[in-house]
Amino acid sequence: MTVRGWILAILTFACAAFASLWLGLRGGGLADVLQALIAPDPDNLTQIAIREIRSPRLIAGTIAGAALGVAGAVSQAATRNPLADPGLMGVNAGAAAAVVLGAAFLASPEEGLVALLVFPGAALTALTVFMLGGGSGGPVRLTLAGLAIGAFLSSIVAGLVLTRGDLLDALRFWSVGTLAQASSRPLGLMACAATAGTALALILAPKIELLALGDDLARGLGANAGLTRLGALAAVALTAGAAVAVAGPISFLGLLAPPLARLLSGRNLRDEIAASALFGAALLLAADTAGRLVFAPAEVRAGIMTALIGGPVFIWIARTLRPGGRK
Repeated sequence: MTVRGWILAILTFACAAFASLWLGLRGGGLADVLQALIAPDPDNLTQIAIREIRSPRLIAGTIAGAALGVAGAVSQAATRNPLADPGLMGVNAGAAAAVVLGAAFLASPEEGLVALLVFPGAALTALTVFMLGGGSGGPVRLTLAGLAIGAFLSSIVAGLVLTRGDLLDALRFWSVGTLAQASSRPLGLMACAATAGTALALILAPKIELLALGDDLARGLGANAGLTRLGALAAVALTAGAAVAVAGPISFLGLLAPPLARLLSGRNLRDEIAASALFGAALLLAADTAGRLVFAPAEVRAGIMTALIGGPVFIWIARTLRPGGRK
């Protein structure tokens, strides 16, 4: 990726991050943002909002958006499926369902132990979807398998909540993604998990690229197709699970970020993964900021905002697919 491409990706994220701190019900200017971060005035309500409300949302949005961007890039590369997205493939739903089930039978969803359930939930769901939708059916079959598994898991959670009214508040967070509860999320732990998943993806990127040549040729070039896919699955589970633990199940973000990254990175998967992290974070922060402003003082959740953009993009990509599954 060229220096100009990196500058564009970094500037895009920086602008979205600044807007996340700057824009809100209480307004504020550049001086308020800088003072709130450096030497806050305890009597300035705008600075209090920036420091105690918007700053945690900025951190959470960066972690979750970057993680979903990485998960989308790895999913699309490993499956050769331009429709692959942790949300559409049911991975986010699996992670969220695991947390709700844990909240029902173990403790509250605010506790770190229960938040860790996102990882086995994401991994088991991804493995199931790959087994059901893999093979020669192409990307549409894989996507349909993900949607079916996601709907099944959502119905289980909904049925559980009908019999457990105390889980209603938990469902409000885990049904549609939002950054509104950022201050209560295990941000440090999930940042470490997302970083580990991203590092694994970057290490495996050259071998994942070889999978596009076919398993036989990939083996001839030194890549173990089975282990590479297993490693890619682990990277997706770590990054998507961390994103769900921080922001809930947000769909379409992993679909949107990789195509933007490919415009700058070309065919280099490592560059695409890194750029997808920047664009994913920028998109989620922009969606969260727009959701706070569009119907203020009411708030439209970030997951709904990403769906409003991602739905038409999904339809466009599906319509432009060739019979072999390529665009």
